Amino acid sequence: GRVVVGLFGNEAPRTVANFKGLIEGRDFGGYRGSTIHRIIKGFVLQGGDFERGNGTGGRSIYGRKFDDENFSLQFAGNGVLAMANAGPNTNGSQWFITLGPTPWLNNKHVVFGSVVEGMDVVRKVEAVPADPRMGRPSQRVVVEGCGLL
Repeated sequence: GRVVVGLFGNEAPRTVANFKGLIEGRDFGGYRGSTIHRIIKGFVLQGGDFERGNGTGGRSIYGRKFDDENFSLQFAGNGVLAMANAGPNTNGSQWFITLGPTPWLNNKHVVFGSVVEGMDVVRKVEAVPADPRMGRPSQRVVVEGCGLL
């Protein structure tokens, strides 16, 4: 299925540029062929680790990591697209889409888009059985294609 996200380039231009660059692909990698490595029902789908596919890899177009751009956009329910990180100023290539309200993530993760089409596909991915603690899916969920509209 197809998921279309709208990107908030005015509010988070550097983060959006990183995401777009990795959609297009770089000599070091990109999102095409990467997997959704974490599924936690009612919380998030996480992907973007095109290096290792397990949440420990990835890199940005700016280098290994880049700083949090801002926290001007807040988490507002389902379908919010944000950068995954390992603490302040550790953004790379990993992203997540929310599957429910997540207000505790405000001011911790940079929000830079939202699902505008294909939330039904997101819900199908959410339904893939996954380890309840770590969220590792029981089957491969692959980003087969991606591009800019």
